[in-house]
Amino acid sequence: MKKLKSNGMEYNNSAYDSTLDDLPVYEEASGEHRTVRPSAISAFGHDTLDRLPSIDFYRNAGSLSGHRAVRPSLQELHDVFQKNGAISVPDTLQDDGEKSDGVPSEDLESAMPSEDIGLIKFGWIRGVLVRCMLNIWGVMLFIRLSWVFGQAGWGLGIVVICLSCVVTTITGLSMSAICTNGVVRGGGAYYLISRSLGPEFGGSIGLIFAFANAVAVAMYVVGFAETVVDLLKEHATLMVDEINDIRIIGCITVVLLLGISVAGMEWEAKAQIVLLVILLVAIVNMFVGTAIPATKDKKSKGFFSYDSKVFAENFTPDFRDGETFFSVFAIFFPAATGILAGANISGDLRDPQAAIPKGTLLAILITGVTYLGVALCVSATVVRDATGNLTDLITPGIPCNESAVAACQLGYNFSSCITEGGCKFGLMNNFQVMTMVSGFGPLIIAGTFSATLSSALASLVSAPKVFQALCKDNIYKALYFFAKGHGKNNEPIRGYVLTFIISVAFILIGNLNTIAPIISNFFLASYALINFSCFHASYAKSPGWRPAYKYYNMWLSLLGALLCCVVMFVINWWAALLTYGIEILLYVYVTVKKPDVNWGSSTQAVTFVSSVSNALSLAGVEDHVKNFRPQILALTGAVRSRPALLDLAHSFTKNYGLCLTCEVFEGPRSEVFQEINAAMEINQQWLVKTKRKAFYAAVACEKFREGTVSLLQASGLGRMKPNTIMIGFKRNWKTASTDEVQTYVGILHDAFDFEYGTVMLRMNEGLDVSHIVEAEDEMLKAAKEQQALDNEMMNGEKAKGLFRKSRNSSQQVLTTRVSVCSPPSPQVAKMNEKLVEASSQFKKKQPKGTIDVWWLFDDGGLTLLLPYILTTRKKWKDSKLRIFIAGQPGRSELDKEEMKSLLHKFRIKCSDINVIDDIHIKARSDSLKKLDDMIEPFRLHEGSKDFDQAEAMKKVYPWKITDEELSSFEEKTNLQVRLNELLQENSKSANLVIVSMPIARKESVSDFLYMAWLDALTKDLPPTLLIRGNHKSVLTFYS
Repeated sequence: MKKLKSNGMEYNNSAYDSTLDDLPVYEEASGEHRTVRPSAISAFGHDTLDRLPSIDFYRNAGSLSGHRAVRPSLQELHDVFQKNGAISVPDTLQDDGEKSDGVPSEDLESAMPSEDIGLIKFGWIRGVLVRCMLNIWGVMLFIRLSWVFGQAGWGLGIVVICLSCVVTTITGLSMSAICTNGVVRGGGAYYLISRSLGPEFGGSIGLIFAFANAVAVAMYVVGFAETVVDLLKEHATLMVDEINDIRIIGCITVVLLLGISVAGMEWEAKAQIVLLVILLVAIVNMFVGTAIPATKDKKSKGFFSYDSKVFAENFTPDFRDGETFFSVFAIFFPAATGILAGANISGDLRDPQAAIPKGTLLAILITGVTYLGVALCVSATVVRDATGNLTDLITPGIPCNESAVAACQLGYNFSSCITEGGCKFGLMNNFQVMTMVSGFGPLIIAGTFSATLSSALASLVSAPKVFQALCKDNIYKALYFFAKGHGKNNEPIRGYVLTFIISVAFILIGNLNTIAPIISNFFLASYALINFSCFHASYAKSPGWRPAYKYYNMWLSLLGALLCCVVMFVINWWAALLTYGIEILLYVYVTVKKPDVNWGSSTQAVTFVSSVSNALSLAGVEDHVKNFRPQILALTGAVRSRPALLDLAHSFTKNYGLCLTCEVFEGPRSEVFQEINAAMEINQQWLVKTKRKAFYAAVACEKFREGTVSLLQASGLGRMKPNTIMIGFKRNWKTASTDEVQTYVGILHDAFDFEYGTVMLRMNEGLDVSHIVEAEDEMLKAAKEQQALDNEMMNGEKAKGLFRKSRNSSQQVLTTRVSVCSPPSPQVAKMNEKLVEASSQFKKKQPKGTIDVWWLFDDGGLTLLLPYILTTRKKWKDSKLRIFIAGQPGRSELDKEEMKSLLHKFRIKCSDINVIDDIHIKARSDSLKKLDDMIEPFRLHEGSKDFDQAEAMKKVYPWKITDEELSSFEEKTNLQVRLNELLQENSKSANLVIVSMPIARKESVSDFLYMAWLDALTKDLPPTLLIRGNHKSVLTFYS
């Protein structure tokens, strides 16, 4: 929406037409129309500018429809009856195509249903439940689950499965809360984390999560290829050798999977359904097989059908080969992952908010029960060790006192497995137990194929989808190439190709046994951040955190995050450290790059809560001199108007103090309020963009001094209030109006009244560059319009009908602007060049030199503290302090030693201390003559008039300098002139000169005489600061 600009009392706002009360119309690509709720006239029975609540008022810019509804502004509702003109406000606003608030341009919540626009969207069963179940049911179910329960026993085995399910369930609950707190777009885990914790966390985890999914494709495909190669070995039909056969089969498989994925999500979903059916048949086949009576062959291999003796024997753990509970848990836990398979294609779901919680949690429940059921059935039917020898029967009369008691009691002697070792069958030794137990062995092999291929296919789809969402947000600008989508479903074809290359590379050259724990830790890091996101958002207590899913708990989410971190170290400690290291590096990179996005993250909310809490805590603590720091209120006007003043103020505060750059808008509030609103955003953005650690504040008042008083009184928060005002010297005081001079001096009096420290900067070239900035802006606008005109001319015949009118209009504007921005005269151009150069002086590193501090009056130490702070900054580190003090004739050395001792106690180093003992000498006559000439136009000269005439002149010209006043302050006037002479002698080559500011008593010293003092004191010097503290100590030598 375009900003509204003030134009006197007129409002040319295109946001409402009071004469129209029609329904807003949205133009869809299909040519259909949709409407929002009618205006309030039909509900309340009278005409009103208000609109009834509607979802269309809350859409983001850049919606798919190209329009969004706009409610009348508060100003239109507030001001309309004070004017007799109609205000035109369209119900919809044409979007300008620019992104707003870092939100991707698609507005998915405003999209039409999939059946209307031809997109492929999935429900919660096909989109989430099926994918999650297939990803969680892996080869672990058929190959390693029996080994896990053989090692841990079914007692601790249940603990292993339940603990894994606890971690995934908590993560599922956290994810459910996050994804029901607003519309979920494509990107899965990356989208959830980035929108909750911000781009720093999201950008770091998104990249490694996408990479983990790409490598996981290689892992699952290699698992499939190994199973195929084992079958080839059994039938002695290897193509080359075992390793190369795995590579060949793996590459062929990835190509086929890529073809299914690129064909579209519909084909991929169909393939998943086929694989699910095969997997379910294999699982049922296993359960059926355990109920079939065991043959002698199966008994010799350890399978005895259901038997309580076998079940009881398998209850206790029997860890071997150095295995422990944690090592067994580390092997099993990756099988429980895969809960993000549905969330990763969130952009392809019909209703992600409903589908992700329902599908994910149900998948965790079904797969958890399946793992437990299969494991317990196997534990009740198969012993730990068996020889496979049909002749290993029990000799009658020999008691069963060996470890294989259950088999012994059932008539088989497998004791040799314990004493001699080398047995190939049983839970501990045979990874093909499921094939042996099942009713039909080949179905288990088919189930293994299905489990590996379905997981590989899910990862092959997830990696490009997540990567595309990451690239669209342009967090890593070099990767934006991969953001482009193709087809009606916006398929990330480039991402598919990249994932294919990565997976093939790891199949060919990767050591997957080494990489596997790293990938598992990458997934766990994502789970940990999802849990932490939920906790963080709940902890921030932001009003915007309103998840529709209520079955979560912030402390449970925190526990889930901690559990994920612990499991990472349980699985592999070095892989966990490597994961943390990579994530920290990416976090630092994104933080340094500062992507231009604003997603309303919980990090912002917590920062705000912490700031309020800290401000309240600080408010209860009294100020202490040791903690004093300058808090600057700089009267810069617009932030670009007086760069030197802003740069120097920023040097004082940097990251450690408060700096407010302030502007006063003069005039009626009703005329300037929109200008203020626009200035607030523009100026603060400029400060952020240029890395100035400062705040912009603006007020509107009829008079400049009133606005400044408002700023002096109301700026800040609690203890974080300005204590020092910084202002530029008014160079044109001699030609300015009386009111302007009185206002300027009055501000200084107000600052003293409010006990502010006062800092005044004078530079010979001046400070105000606003006229140059305005000229640059005008020329930039003209260049943009010229570019727009050129683009329009290149549109060709399509825009020919409207071309001539547009061209004439643009040329007229350009001609006007060129006349306004005509080149200045050479003299003015040279002055502007010097002004710009001087204005950037404090941005640069200062050359070797000195900061000369003329500490003439004790003001509490501010005159000494500010230059010391400058020397601690990098730009000023080559500038040494030189201290100049006033001394009495004949005791210069004593004064110097006293000052040296004081500085030593203050722990402030200086290169030199100079005692000036001839300040009291009268200034040279030529210097005094210059002062007399300066103030001559402002003198009253009432001494040469009679009393009545003199009194009349004072009433007419109360602001003029009287002879009496000049006589009363002759010594002080002489002091300013004499000080300038000494400054010219001693500090002409300094990088910066700092002098104690003279104070003028109210109603005693006229404004023009005071300005003459300041002018005479600082004339023809390097950049000069006049400083006067509030006469409260800001330095101390006590610890």
